[in-house]
Amino acid sequence: MRSPETASRKAIRLRRLSLAATYAMLLAGAAIMVVPFAYSVVTSLKSPEQFASTDPLAFPAPVTGENYSALFSGDRDFTVPLAVTVQVVAVLTVGQVVCSVLAAYAFARLRFPGRRALFWAYVATLMVPPIVTVIPLFSMFSQLGLRNTFAGLVAPFLLGSPYAIFLLRQNFQAIPQEVLDAATLDGAGHWRTLRSIVLPMNRPILAALTLITVVSQWNAFLWPSVIAPGRTWSVLTVATQALQEERSGNWTLVMAATTVALAPLVVLFLAFNRQIVAALGIGDVR
Repeated sequence: MRSPETASRKAIRLRRLSLAATYAMLLAGAAIMVVPFAYSVVTSLKSPEQFASTDPLAFPAPVTGENYSALFSGDRDFTVPLAVTVQVVAVLTVGQVVCSVLAAYAFARLRFPGRRALFWAYVATLMVPPIVTVIPLFSMFSQLGLRNTFAGLVAPFLLGSPYAIFLLRQNFQAIPQEVLDAATLDGAGHWRTLRSIVLPMNRPILAALTLITVVSQWNAFLWPSVIAPGRTWSVLTVATQALQEERSGNWTLVMAATTVALAPLVVLFLAFNRQIVAALGIGDVR
């Protein structure tokens, strides 16, 4: 029969092995995520001659910035796609957050006929693949004359999103009713309650939602490539894809464009990773 000390040592060894295996899996996953971006950066700092004559994984010697200079000059100036992307992301982030907050508050705190049915019907649209709605949307916006326009880029996604409304509704419902009743007794209406109580109590989730919206809209490709394929309102993802088609042999330039498109998101994640992770903690479904 094993002694308690032997069993305890064995349990400690098992926990250590389990912890080591967990960290090994996490490191492997991190490497899978980081290595492609690192490869993009390294390749973008090489000249086409270096890329053709050296090992693809070799560090550039010497480091050159000619790809970035070429990227922001000439006929494929990435200044315009970068500016368009910033404008689209800014407008959509403000629109989605504001509209989602209002809709979520209505679903969480207002009482009206069909509230639950309407909420779950709207959330059910999360099950619809985005590609299914592209053709109807494209047909409608083409008939409205909104192809290759800023309005065409932002209009379909400006008034909130099912994910954001679901996320905020669950958090708004978690606010103790006693707090809201006290505000009502003090004479606060719905607008003042939302502004002075609900929003301050949900700042972390609002920050996380804002960051998630920025990232998702920055990476948007399908709809921008359909509604605005021209250069005037081309976003970064579409401009990068067009550059790859035009300069398929110049991979160093393409990697420079990829790095420019990815770098802001990497910086954003490193600065606000806690808020992004916090957004994954959706409350209970009521």
